[in-house]
Amino acid sequence: MPGATGHRPRKRFGQNFLHDPGFIRRIISAVDPRPGDRLVEIGPGQGALTVPLLAAAGRLEAVEMDRDLIPELRSQCAASGSLLLHQADALRFDFRQCHGSAGSLRLVGNLPYNISTPLLFHLLDQADHIRDMHFMLQREVVDRMAAAPGGRTYGRLSVMIQYHCRVQPLLRVPAGAFRPAPKIESAVVRLLPRPPATPARDPGLLHDLVARAFNQRRKTLRRILTDFLDPSVFAIAGIDPGARPEQLGVDDFVRLANSAGDRGTPDSRPA
Repeated sequence: MPGATGHRPRKRFGQNFLHDPGFIRRIISAVDPRPGDRLVEIGPGQGALTVPLLAAAGRLEAVEMDRDLIPELRSQCAASGSLLLHQADALRFDFRQCHGSAGSLRLVGNLPYNISTPLLFHLLDQADHIRDMHFMLQREVVDRMAAAPGGRTYGRLSVMIQYHCRVQPLLRVPAGAFRPAPKIESAVVRLLPRPPATPARDPGLLHDLVARAFNQRRKTLRRILTDFLDPSVFAIAGIDPGARPEQLGVDDFVRLANSAGDRGTPDSRPA
């Protein structure tokens, strides 16, 4: 059924609108918006979080792809504060254009499940402009983001998110809190960008290395990376080539990438 505004949720936009007042209050409490905060909401939808965020902070920018939702959002928020709406695809939106100094943006959103992972990687590329992020996501995505080495849920997303951010799962949200109710459980997570404990000298190489490693996670690193790393790199980095990808921590991957950069990959070394 359409919502109170008459807008029918669109599957192609991954729209599941939060409507439960109790969970809305808990999410707003977790974000703790204050006057002067540089808040940016991704996918405001029908304004369930937008109105209380705006009322608390007095100013809010929002990125919404569905142009049909924008007039109602403007109307709902008119009395709550200053709302600047960007009708845009968040996957292509440059969040650095939002008002605020570097490191000041506070991102909030109920992220569409069908684009959550690529959107997170897009935001990591702009992490130097972000103070914190509070997102509602598919619960299994949050579990992967927070996973420790050694488990089945630990993978590429775990390594890259934890390289850039401190991950704090906050609360689970049942399907019934949304309209229409999705077939999965959701969770809210807080991400706090921070300088990496061990910086990668070539972030692109780290990204490629981690992606290759977890593309064949059941094999050993020696077998997975045979065409990507010189065999001597494992000894230089102090990494067992017989280990599987999920056995390496974030710093282990960084050491491996830095050692590969020093030594050169097979493709980069002269014949």
